Amino acid sequence: MSNEVLLVLSIFIIYGSVIAFFKLFGKQGLYCFTVLATIAANIEVLIVIVAFGMEMTLGNVLFASTFLVTDIISELYGKKESRKAVHIGIATSVTFIILSQWWLLYTPSSTDIMMGAMKTIFSNTPRIMIASMLVYAIVQEFDVWAYHKIWSFTEKRSNSKRDFLWLRNNGSTMVSQFLNDLLFTFASFWGIYSIKTLWSIVISSYIIFIVTSLADTPFVYLARKIKEKDDLKAQIQ
Repeated sequence: MSNEVLLVLSIFIIYGSVIAFFKLFGKQGLYCFTVLATIAANIEVLIVIVAFGMEMTLGNVLFASTFLVTDIISELYGKKESRKAVHIGIATSVTFIILSQWWLLYTPSSTDIMMGAMKTIFSNTPRIMIASMLVYAIVQEFDVWAYHKIWSFTEKRSNSKRDFLWLRNNGSTMVSQFLNDLLFTFASFWGIYSIKTLWSIVISSYIIFIVTSLADTPFVYLARKIKEKDDLKAQIQ
């Protein structure tokens, strides 16, 4: 299966998983998914591939899913709860940095075959995770602020809290994703890849982020519909 097909499928699988977590476990499910996506994305981003004629790192869709989570929480539960998801992601990053480095302190058995591979992967993790944590904190806080700023603006214009969901979702996410892409790429890979490769990663990653940002809009609408349906059932009962 080609990289292109795998990337497209990953959008539906990962975003679909966000909705499944929400449907099964509610708001707590979204917090849990934040933990999963934060850890997995910071491992997956170490892999560089070529897809659609561009060189890019993996992890883009998983990172994008954290913006989907905060947008859903902002829409359904408010700014305070959305910031809680951001703080959970930061705490997850810090804890994972400590744990992953602690594993490498052990002396492996003579029969061990995995420590070498673990060191190859996680020796790069502190820089990646620290960069990710700092950029994640900055960008996600900005995303939550921008989402509610756009929401306040459109509500005044339309006199409705429901209208223009697509605008606050895409407007906040696209700007936030560009900041995330630029800051994270240079903070994580400066000195590892050439400047030309870094800019190639920024451009290709942002193109992917534009696609993933537009693709997540139906999932935000779906989450809102699920919440409203569940609230109606609760009122009837």
